[in-house]
Amino acid sequence: MVDLRTAPYAAFLLRVSLGILFLAHGALKLFVFTPAGTAGFFAKLGLPPVLAYVVILAEGVGGIALIVGIQTRIVALLLTPILIGAIVTVHGASGWMFANPGGGWEYPAFWAVALMVQALLGDGAFAVRIPGLSAGPAVAAAAHKA
Repeated sequence: MVDLRTAPYAAFLLRVSLGILFLAHGALKLFVFTPAGTAGFFAKLGLPPVLAYVVILAEGVGGIALIVGIQTRIVALLLTPILIGAIVTVHGASGWMFANPGGGWEYPAFWAVALMVQALLGDGAFAVRIPGLSAGPAVAAAAHKA
């Protein structure tokens, strides 16, 4: 049974944790690997180099949106393909453990599942509500009854 008193705080902790992870990974690509270096790595994988810039932007903006709690469900769903792509293109062939050379697939897989859990949970506590962007109380009440 879900404890409705604490569930919003659990969703909040998950949301902030996911946001921090995305900011950290975006910052790694931006400041350590550099955008040009990340684009070169994407090209070596056979991906369009411009996709590296899209991923860096998505990780940064998505991380901030998760931390603040703006459109959490949508942001979580939109960030999931980045992790699935990381599994398919980089980590999948390295085996299960992320400590393996090249990193395994269990960490990005868990991260993708955590994003899906966040999408199911919603914003949680302390989320920014922007008028006109949220579903509104009628839709939320109908969803709660279902």
